Amino acid sequence: MLTHPDAELAPKQRMLYEQWLERRARHEPIQYILGEQEFYGLALRVTPDVLIPRPETEHLVEAALHRLSHDAPVNIADIGTGSGAIAIALAHALPHATVTALDTSRPALEIARQNAERHKLVGRIRFVESDLLTGVAGERFDAIVSNPPYVADSEALEEQVRDYEPKAALYAGPTGLEIYQRLIPQAWEALRTGGWLLLEIGHGQRDALAALLAHWSEVEFLNDLQGIPRVACARRP
Repeated sequence: MLTHPDAELAPKQRMLYEQWLERRARHEPIQYILGEQEFYGLALRVTPDVLIPRPETEHLVEAALHRLSHDAPVNIADIGTGSGAIAIALAHALPHATVTALDTSRPALEIARQNAERHKLVGRIRFVESDLLTGVAGERFDAIVSNPPYVADSEALEEQVRDYEPKAALYAGPTGLEIYQRLIPQAWEALRTGGWLLLEIGHGQRDALAALLAHWSEVEFLNDLQGIPRVACARRP
């Protein structure tokens, strides 16, 4: 409308535009209004059942792609897949990879499955309803990646995040570290020797994660574009 001021909206267009404005005025995220978000160059369907994929999480994908083979089969688990953003980005970039996408939410898994179908990756991504890795007990992986809930219960969030995005995908517990404390020991058991654990972390959590990963090898923290430690990388010796 700004670039074409002489253009007239059809009645249906005007009604939709006004509805969208009303929703945005109530701080509903634009991604939920439009039903879509781009992640790592891929268009993904998003609904209030899933966390909106963020640019910061692309650092996690890049860390995985830097450490995993692009020419040989790799078996990856994505914990808390949500919209499937990480699983789909990795499967798309690694033609020999198979990915297991896990989540406790059935509605989220359905959105992830739809996104995988959209990008013709269903044959290489398995969807499992599971609390962390319990649903694949006994299986072994070359890499485990996760953008888990890491917000402390007392932490204040922006209104459009707090009131619209799924709380189970945001809040971890009183300290924000609760999911890491459960996931890291499970990942140790599920990874093959030399396998990688790659985690998105929250602001100020670097030292706590370093302590939780004290027995791992090649531990490294990667900063986002603001210089904030955003990704924890560790290898099972």
